[in-house]
This record gives sequence, C-alpha cells and structure tokens, in this order.
Amino acid sequence: MRVSVDVLAVLDRAETDGNALRLTGQLDRKLYLDTDKVLKAAGGKWNRSKRAHLFDGDAADAIEPVILTGEVVSAKQQFGYFPTPAPVVQQVIDLARIEPGMRVLEPSAGRGALALAAVRAGAVVDCVEIQPEHAEALRDEHHPDITVTVGDFLTTDPQGAYDRVVMNPPFARQADITHILHAYEHLRPGGRLVSVMSAGVAFRETALTRRFWALLKDVDGWTVTLPDNAFKESGTGVRTVIAVVPRPY
Repeated sequence: MRVSVDVLAVLDRAETDGNALRLTGQLDRKLYLDTDKVLKAAGGKWNRSKRAHLFDGDAADAIEPVILTGEVVSAKQQFGYFPTPAPVVQQVIDLARIEPGMRVLEPSAGRGALALAAVRAGAVVDCVEIQPEHAEALRDEHHPDITVTVGDFLTTDPQGAYDRVVMNPPFARQADITHILHAYEHLRPGGRLVSVMSAGVAFRETALTRRFWALLKDVDGWTVTLPDNAFKESGTGVRTVIAVVPRPY
C-alpha cells in the first residue's frame, strides 16, 4: 500500500507512547480516514477508551518503516546496513567531485562501496565501521589507500581534516541526520559532504530535520531525489535522496 505525503506528514507528527499512537492536530475527514486506513494496515487498532491506535509492539517501531518507505511493509526492517547500489555510488562520487590526492572519510562504511569508488577516483580514504564483520571484509580488499577503524562513528572526535565525506548512513529514527551533522564537523573549510539519506527529510518536522535544513540553507547545499526503487537490489524500498553539503572557507 502506497502512502501519500500528506498521510506521512500526519504520521510524523503523531505522538507515540509504548504501543499507543495518537494523532495530533485537526484533520479533515478524508485525511483522517486515509491515515486510519494506513494505521490499520500497519497493525494498529483504534481503541476508543484510550483515544489511540494500539499496536502489538512499540508503535514508533511499527510506523517508522512506513515513514521511510512511503508504503506499508509487511516485514519489519531496521534500516541499518543496506549496501549502496552501483548507480547510487556513482552519483555520490560524481557529486562529491573527488580529485586525486584528496583525503576522504566514509563513516558507517559497511563493506566500503563508496570508499572503493573514492579510491578509484584517486583519493586516500579512512573508513569507520561499527560491525566487525563488515570492517574485516573491507580490510580483506588489502587496498593501500584505505584504512579501516572498527567503532561507532558517532563517538569519533572531529578533526576538520577531510576534503570530502561520502556516506550512506543508517536511516532509522533519523540516524541519517545525526550522522550527517557529526560527519560535517570532520570536513576542512572548502570541503564537501555527500550523503544518501531518507527522503522523509522533505516532510518531517522534527528538531533534527529543522537543524538539517538550517545547515543546508546556511551553506547553500542541496538535495537530489533518487528514484523510488533506487535501493531495491539491496532489499529495501526506502525512499532516498542525496544531500550535498559544502563547508565554506
């Protein structure tokens, strides 16, 4: 079931408390009925006494996949590691404008699809990856221009030393924005960050979303919308964009 942007915005504003989800604001009848249909398809049942839709498990976990994919999905997804498909890799690298000799960072690198492409463009790349098995697979490439650190990227200390950051961070609970804001601090003046991220940034109204758009406006950054099925080969229908975030001198 595809979900309209208007309904997605309603779901994003909804309040969740454990297994309960409560809609906020005034909705016209059609929008309410459309939203109610989506909530029921996602497993929510209206409870008159609690004035909420109740789910078997955590309501926020049930709704997050809907917001990320724009459809009601039957299987729960964590939206963590999904390998970056080759066409998306190429678009990220093209937008990054990597030049030979540049120092590049790939946070949450997975198995290094972006890192390997950056090296082919002539860069020296540092990767951070929290999953040891993914880091080991990247190390097995034995590439002299790639270093791999195992750890949580969000705990790293920004040094402002990188010419470019290329990334495809996890998306759940707006982790993509959290990673982008931290990665931006790793850029030197004149650098550029290029990241895949959830298309939900276009309609979500959270504090994190506002911080992201404020940054993008301040630095004259922009986003590029990817096709709906850009990550289909990686096993997810998550809707995505690419954000380009320069760091001024």
